[in-house]
Amino acid sequence: MPGRPKLILASGSPRRLALLQQAGIEPDKLVPAEIDETPVPRESPRKLALRLARDKASEATRRIRDDEDWQGAVLLAADTVVCVGRRILPKAETVDEAAACIRLLSGRSHRVYTGLCLVDQHERTRARLVETRVRFKRLGRDEIDAYLASGEWRGKAGGYAIQGIAGAFVVSLIGSYTNVVGLPLTEAVGLIAGTGYPVTFGWINQT
Repeated sequence: MPGRPKLILASGSPRRLALLQQAGIEPDKLVPAEIDETPVPRESPRKLALRLARDKASEATRRIRDDEDWQGAVLLAADTVVCVGRRILPKAETVDEAAACIRLLSGRSHRVYTGLCLVDQHERTRARLVETRVRFKRLGRDEIDAYLASGEWRGKAGGYAIQGIAGAFVVSLIGSYTNVVGLPLTEAVGLIAGTGYPVTFGWINQT
């Protein structure tokens, strides 16, 4: 569409890209922002999600600032945190980490927070935090062992992906489903639309 601002997604997550595409929005560029995601002492899950989203947006903005092709672009960053109480669960990279996460989540409720940070054409920022409550059924040892063997947990916050096998573990969900996948669409699209970006343009003639 002539005259529309360019859109940058500051993420290398295929899930976040797929969610935006599901909403009919195709980013013009992906700029994965590599930052230190270690929580600071006493940092709450809510504050961590927002801080990491802001840090990702800041890092991605810094990387494209001197590139004339991307000046005036709209940039969206996000980070998702899974927690039980104030305990922040890792993005599982080993089977031991995944096993600890799944055993902790079994039969319990937990919360998923996604921080969103949008940088508009004038480098003004807006941030949102979205919360979803999720409860898992109680999992048997065989179920846990089979899930761990699937490898689906690798790199996932809390050791699971709700859009995969672990969707069968969910007894209840209060809030945004897409938030648990990694990008709360209602809030993300609303932020993008607030910049004047024509979010409905890609909906036309969809089959």
